[in-house]
Amino acid sequence: MLAASLMFAFMGAFAKLSSQHMSSLEVVFFRNIAGVILVGIAVLKKPMVQVGGKPWLLLFRGLMGFIALLAFFYNIAHISLGDAMTYSKTAPIFTAIFAWLFLQEKLPIKGWSAIFVGFIGILFITQPTGIGLSKYDILGIFSGIGAALAYTSIRELKNFYDTRAIVLSFMGVGTAGPIVLFFLSPYIHMPEFDFMLGEFVMPKGIVWLYVLAMGFFATISQVLMTKAYAETKAGIIGAVSYTNILFAIFVGVMLGDSLPSLMTSFGIVLIVFAGVMAAQSK
Repeated sequence: MLAASLMFAFMGAFAKLSSQHMSSLEVVFFRNIAGVILVGIAVLKKPMVQVGGKPWLLLFRGLMGFIALLAFFYNIAHISLGDAMTYSKTAPIFTAIFAWLFLQEKLPIKGWSAIFVGFIGILFITQPTGIGLSKYDILGIFSGIGAALAYTSIRELKNFYDTRAIVLSFMGVGTAGPIVLFFLSPYIHMPEFDFMLGEFVMPKGIVWLYVLAMGFFATISQVLMTKAYAETKAGIIGAVSYTNILFAIFVGVMLGDSLPSLMTSFGIVLIVFAGVMAAQSK
């Protein structure tokens, strides 16, 4: 899991470098099309065995994951890598809430305490003023909420679908969605939705290296994370996964990001603490 977290931080770094030459929408497209090809090959070699019967929930999982990824990569392009990663790591906090709301999962006192601590951490990072939250704060929080909705739906979908079908629902929407949005973007003039709009620009030169490296490190991270969850308790692995924030801060500084302020650092610590608490409450 430590290695997976480091690889994911490298993926974020190459996504940030790619974003200097293309829209975040196109970054999401390249991030997902590699996965579609790899999982597609796996399905051809070993056909899926599943019950099925929940197509709309499957589509919902893919759509929520896609929108969360759009928000995540947009923030990677515009704010520090460490902050963008921290926002995405709020997902377990929201997952606990959604599992309680929609799946009737019991939430012990420790779980509710984790949620409270996590929201305090979010306040320290966003530091809202009388004007309200910034666009990056809102998108950052939504990257956590969207991922949490996707994760919550997986808990139900795993009873009906092959794991690869669930993964393909995400990567398939994440590949087809950008293609549709590329065609629609010239006709939509809404600056507030620029995180999901963009023009396709064919990568050239070193940009291909950035794109390929992003896909490579994302795939390696996914494989290592899957192996980690297969080896020991999910609570332990979930806790270790928060090292991703630390790695992202260091990698981000190497790319020119400034170190987080004292207030932001305290918020990061609270979110990590909340995530560990949420993992241990299961």
